[in-house]
Amino acid sequence: MKIVTLTLNPALDKSTEVERMAPESKLRCSALRYDAGGGGINVSKGVARLGGQSVAVFPAGGMNGQRLRSLLDQAGIETDVLETQEETRESYAVRETSTNHQFRFTPPGAPLTDDEAERCLARVGQLKPDWLVASGSLPPGLPETYYERVAAFAKQIGAKLILDTSGPALQAAADEGLYLLKPNLAELSALAGVNKLEMNQVDDAAMDIIAKGMCEVVVVSLGPRGALLVTRNGFEHIPAPTVEKRTTVGAGDSMVAGMVWALSQRKPLREMAQWGVACGTAATMGAGTELFQRADAERLLQWIQQYGERYRFLDF
Repeated sequence: MKIVTLTLNPALDKSTEVERMAPESKLRCSALRYDAGGGGINVSKGVARLGGQSVAVFPAGGMNGQRLRSLLDQAGIETDVLETQEETRESYAVRETSTNHQFRFTPPGAPLTDDEAERCLARVGQLKPDWLVASGSLPPGLPETYYERVAAFAKQIGAKLILDTSGPALQAAADEGLYLLKPNLAELSALAGVNKLEMNQVDDAAMDIIAKGMCEVVVVSLGPRGALLVTRNGFEHIPAPTVEKRTTVGAGDSMVAGMVWALSQRKPLREMAQWGVACGTAATMGAGTELFQRADAERLLQWIQQYGERYRFLDF
């Protein structure tokens, strides 16, 4: 089954390490690491690490855009790139080795016109995906409701849409309806129209969203506690094993990658969510912006499937 990812606000990710952050000082850093970044692009990278294939659709321009494309070519990831005049943005991640704190700097990105965005959608349509993953923030120039257009387009071409975004963009797309949502607790609370959900309210809130036709499946990201898989038939807690966290960059995208890869392999929903938690947790074990290693994800998946049973219903 064909996977296509859509990234409207890609980035050339740069990461480094320093012993301690300090103002007004020259900080001696490790060598810069460069990665192709942006929500959907990271999902395509994750799918590739699991042995799957996808096509990454995104706009790119300038020297940063060229380097981003080159990195994906080197990784063997198929791309369909819309050339733009604006320079692709850079993002930065700095890990303070003395504390393991991570500092992330994310500029808004290059403006994208409605016409350019529609041309990206047209390319998605030509690829005829079974699964479409739209992930990441929207760039300047597009309305906050643009993912609603993406959701409607997915229905037109018969693709199942998985969306990972936040704020008004998430609400607009949910109002249109899609296949799977991956909100965190704050995002789920916003969709439910409340300031904050207590843990024992999460399953009911997610099932209410499904009942309203916003989506068919909700996977609520709970960070180090794993995730909650919710369908109209019920819910299940997928626990996460405890690991030494080195980064949070790309954990959410890695989770989506694990889920869409599992869906493309026709795995049942429970195993789909387990793969998502395993890949998302594995991503936190890496350095900088490199995402997860397959061996780590497979080892964590084994723990989830063998030992996670006893933790499934804690706090729910």
